[in-house]
Amino acid sequence: MWMIPEQNQTWVSEFILLGFSSDPTTNSILFIVFLLIYLGSVMGNGLIIMLICLDTHLHTPMYFFLCILAMLDTGYITTTMPQMLVHLIAHSHTISFAGCWIQMYVFGALAATESMLFVVMAYDRYVAICYPLHYTVILNSGLCIELASGSSVCGFLSALLHTFFTMRLPYCGPNKINHYFCEGPSVLSLACMDTHLIEMVDQVLSILMCLIPISLIMTSYIHIAEAILKIKSTQARCKAFSTCASHLAVVTLFYGPASYIYMRPNSSYSPERDKQISLFYNTFTALLNPVVYSLRNKDIKRAFLKTLAHGRVD
Repeated sequence: MWMIPEQNQTWVSEFILLGFSSDPTTNSILFIVFLLIYLGSVMGNGLIIMLICLDTHLHTPMYFFLCILAMLDTGYITTTMPQMLVHLIAHSHTISFAGCWIQMYVFGALAATESMLFVVMAYDRYVAICYPLHYTVILNSGLCIELASGSSVCGFLSALLHTFFTMRLPYCGPNKINHYFCEGPSVLSLACMDTHLIEMVDQVLSILMCLIPISLIMTSYIHIAEAILKIKSTQARCKAFSTCASHLAVVTLFYGPASYIYMRPNSSYSPERDKQISLFYNTFTALLNPVVYSLRNKDIKRAFLKTLAHGRVD
């Protein structure tokens, strides 16, 4: 039977994040690329948040949840990217044990919250398409706040469990993490004891935070597809499909890589491969979400053009 130590037997006081390369030239190029990605993500999501807050026409449940999604994307890319940028141009790549603990927790909490929010957004689309006449009645402001709050509570609690069990293990060396941030599987591989029990806990959490949300999203879209196929107007049918396409695109980009990283056994851990895959749900999702939603959304584009024309949104 595997037991977690009664006392925290951690001997490592700091970790070294190896990042992507040890070559200065390569790191300089990566610094420029990731800096542009980070700035694009923050500005893109910030623009969506601003437009939704200022434009009264966007004060609907769908845009309320989209605003929260933009906040989460900004938050969790900021949890990892600034430090990675510093490490790309600095000689020291260290992070304290406490800093690693905090980074793992905050990133996990925001990512898990986003996972639950995608379910809420799928439910929003289900109500909008299947019950359009009762949309604002069903998804009233009180329920929207409750759904958003519930997503946050689930996300932060699950991340607390994962981080607690991972960081309570003894780490006696080596202290080099072959990653660009403190991600759970990468840190867990350095533990000085059998991690089978912790892996089982992570598997349960992964099922709760990945498989169950994916199942609920698929169920929602099955009902949505059935409702859309009953629409006689081709134009209305295309419009309904279009409103769902953006959500499905970002859901696929988020859940695909995340499920692979967190639901496979630790024995198949591959540092180089995992670093590259984690970029999809950590970096590219935050960058592409504003692009996907703004390019395919007439309301967002209208609000943006009105802002450019008048300097404000009425």
